[in-house]
Amino acid sequence: MSSPDLVARLRAAGCVFAEEEAEILTSSATSPAQLEDLLARRVAGEPLEYVVGWVAFDGGRVAVDPGVFVPRQRTTYLVELAAPLVAAGDTVLDLCCGSGALGLALARRVPGLSVHASDIDPVAVACAARNLAPVGGSAVVGDLAAALPPALRGTAAVILANVPYVPSSAVALMPPESREHEPRGTVDGGPDGLDLLRRVAAVAAGWLRPGGVLLSEVSREQAPAAVHALANAGLTATTHHDEERETTAVSGARPPTRD
Repeated sequence: MSSPDLVARLRAAGCVFAEEEAEILTSSATSPAQLEDLLARRVAGEPLEYVVGWVAFDGGRVAVDPGVFVPRQRTTYLVELAAPLVAAGDTVLDLCCGSGALGLALARRVPGLSVHASDIDPVAVACAARNLAPVGGSAVVGDLAAALPPALRGTAAVILANVPYVPSSAVALMPPESREHEPRGTVDGGPDGLDLLRRVAAVAAGWLRPGGVLLSEVSREQAPAAVHALANAGLTATTHHDEERETTAVSGARPPTRD
């Protein structure tokens, strides 16, 4: 199959970045027959990341299995915010980890971190465990931090929590690729989108070391309520915004221990 034909079929299926997708599909296929199979899955509406089995994220590849939340490019902002806060030997927790993309990307930026991930979905955890193994990280099945080793309590320099934050009423407005292929629980954040963030905030202080920081992505409109939730949990809350990626994050720091 020629590249123009491939691009044309992708464009006809509504793929906005048809040229880039054609290159990815071609490089991922080992034969013309496999390329046709991959193309058919993509044209049928399956997310490209599921079709090829990976996503480019923060300069590296992250394996993504069908049914696992696909990391969004804007979420690399959390990694950029976290990197200056950690050093080799520090403990990092990746809660609601999905594929483990955040913990993996941070460990690639700052080698020597001790990364521990957790997710309630066994399929996601199996994917995250494979992704984190090369950087010495681990992943467990559990609700937020409940299944993590108790010895980690009070030791985390950073907690990354890419929690679902789409309000329930807005899930139906999401692109079909997400609505039809990603589990609803990976995007639905409850009535105002902040149900999971409030739960994470409530447990974060017990797992952060003094001065440690929780980082999570929210919408710009949710930021004031998110900051309020972190402050209510005893964290020093700050809003961060990246104009270029139109991305907003909130951070909550555990107050330093006073002498």
